[in-house]
Amino acid sequence: MTETRGERKERTRRAILDAALALCEESSLVALSLRQVAKEVGIVPTAFYRHFDSIEALGLALVDESFVSLRAMLLDVRRSNPGFDDTIDSSIGILVEHVHRQRAHFQFIARERAAGPAQVREAINREISLFEHELATDLARLPGTVTWSSEDLRILSGLIVTAMVATAEAILRSPGRPDVEKQIVEDARVQLRMVLVGALNWRSRT
Repeated sequence: MTETRGERKERTRRAILDAALALCEESSLVALSLRQVAKEVGIVPTAFYRHFDSIEALGLALVDESFVSLRAMLLDVRRSNPGFDDTIDSSIGILVEHVHRQRAHFQFIARERAAGPAQVREAINREISLFEHELATDLARLPGTVTWSSEDLRILSGLIVTAMVATAEAILRSPGRPDVEKQIVEDARVQLRMVLVGALNWRSRT
């Protein structure tokens, strides 16, 4: 079957994204040049601009890819309205599965969150803040939180998301170590349960 122009363009775009992930394995996006990416893909540098305006725009596309499916899956967990323990187990399970399935993306996020271009760092922080905002909205529906202030909800959601991010980064630092990963996951479950037990006994001062 003859490849259409649109299919060819999408294949090249995908190759550019994959090449950038591979080239960034040992360094940050700030050290990556457009020419390096073009050479890796086998296109002339000017062809890069048919897909992305800049290296930063390429980085933003990778950020979007990394977060969009994870947010959708975690949203499904929250919409199913399970119990607290089930929510924790399901959310951590999804996170671990996603880290394994998109390890290169998560490694990219972990690096660029600290050392990437300003636009990319800001995009990552916006995605994490969006997680926190969505979670705070869900937490407001839990029994016992009706009198909580928006600040209380924000702090709790921040604690939970921070723990999830730390868990993902710990898994990335332990490739090929199932025993270590198992302990990381169990520690995360206990940590989140402790946070929720404490939170459900919290009384807002406002």
